[in-house]
Amino acid sequence: MAARHKLKANQVGKATKPGMVNDGGGLYLSTSKTLSQSWIWRYKKHGKTHDLGLGSTQDVTLAEARVSAEAARKAVQAGKDPKAAIRGDSGPVTFKAAAEAYIEAHGAGWKNAKHAQQWTNTLTTYAYPKIGDLPVAQLDTERVLSVITPIWKTKNETASRVRMRIENVLAWATVMGYREGMNPAIWSGHLNKLLPPREKVAARTHFAALPYGDRFCREPWESRRNCIRQTQLSRGGQCIKLLPNR
Repeated sequence: MAARHKLKANQVGKATKPGMVNDGGGLYLSTSKTLSQSWIWRYKKHGKTHDLGLGSTQDVTLAEARVSAEAARKAVQAGKDPKAAIRGDSGPVTFKAAAEAYIEAHGAGWKNAKHAQQWTNTLTTYAYPKIGDLPVAQLDTERVLSVITPIWKTKNETASRVRMRIENVLAWATVMGYREGMNPAIWSGHLNKLLPPREKVAARTHFAALPYGDRFCREPWESRRNCIRQTQLSRGGQCIKLLPNR
């Protein structure tokens, strides 16, 4: 399978000459003679090559173009009209598609590539298996809890990060018009009423107990001073023995 997502968001808008730059998967960044740029998805149907315009780069981000290209690709594979797909007629956007678009759109502003990979890893491990294929418009409190609750007490820090990432993805999806209503992953005033606070379930570190055979630990308090004194005298005697004879 050909590589996808070759372009970086900061490459868009910096063309110096006309041409087509391949992002992979049939998505191209097209630059005209006047250096204006737009997105094109190229595909084959009945042996013929077709170009489907996805919009100007001034209106459509790289992440959004990828979402549209993926929707169009699935439509063609299903024998449907790709134009209807990019108009939103082919079906709703899934959580996984929205998350990937969010990561791509915000990745350039994050400190390093490692942070973006952490996003991908946590969502792939905990969120995608349960809600990845569900439309963002259908995600509710129950489905968000199905991801978070199983690890809230055992992996609380990870669970908290997953919750915040789901919240951000759904907020993005709302702004994009893919869903409506309240964000079911929001903490304050919502999930904090259903889950115990982090400080109540965060893992605590316990110090190991001293060995039972430790005499100082076993002696009653009233005899400990004698124990300490005897030890000091014993050590003092050892030091005297080490002194050379005069």
